[in-house]
Amino acid sequence: MKFSIGVEYALHGLIYMVDIGEKSVRIKDLSEFQGISESYLSKTFSKLAKAGIVQASPGVKGGYSLGRDSKEISFWDVIEAVEGKESLFQCQEIRCKSLFADVENQPEVYRDTPCLISKVMYEGENAMREYLSKKSIGWLYEEVFYNKFSDSDREKTLTWFQERSS
Repeated sequence: MKFSIGVEYALHGLIYMVDIGEKSVRIKDLSEFQGISESYLSKTFSKLAKAGIVQASPGVKGGYSLGRDSKEISFWDVIEAVEGKESLFQCQEIRCKSLFADVENQPEVYRDTPCLISKVMYEGENAMREYLSKKSIGWLYEEVFYNKFSDSDREKTLTWFQERSS
């Protein structure tokens, strides 16, 4: 399993939007600050806007702002917005194709008993979804800005974004 880099771009970008209030941040500024692709970040934020995670402000001074409170935006919300809602594992019911599978004479065995492999995979995905649903952008912001950044770096970063927000 591999998430696209868009998930990382989105999570990083969203934390810088927490402390700007009603203002919006331009993709150009987010990409410049983080040293990442502006075009890819733009596509990623379009997906976030479609999911309601951010709101787009049109115009020359337009940009993006959070669509809801940062504590209500989970990592899983971001993953689904960027990657889609399709399950990570796609069971193909290979067990029904095996040489000795008797699907025609014992259909209830296959219909009423889930494939153990898919059961384990879906349980694993559900555990990951549950964990990532408990981690929010608000939590990430607090961890990064108050546990990782020095007071000076935090102030410089917040000032940099506030000066460029509209």
